[in-house]
Amino acid sequence: MSEKSLEGLRDFLCGTLSAGNILWLCQQLAEYAQKQQERELLKPYTMEELRAGILESEKQFSEGKFKTIEEVFQGFGEKFEVEEEMLEAV
Repeated sequence: MSEKSLEGLRDFLCGTLSAGNILWLCQQLAEYAQKQQERELLKPYTMEELRAGILESEKQFSEGKFKTIEEVFQGFGEKFEVEEEMLEAV
């Protein structure tokens, strides 16, 4: 929908709804948009996306662009060490 159409819809609603109804509608729209956004984030990868990711990873690996497991965990620093100590205590 174009911006001009959305502005027309907004003006129509503001001219016909009470302030309370506008606030309620805004809250409902925000909740709906949040749920839609969450669904989009959880969208599964397509086979093409998976293949492209694998090919890119293989390319980076062959070029020497990878990290060892030690380098990865080093980035976590003390947080990982604390969690590891907690697991050992159990």
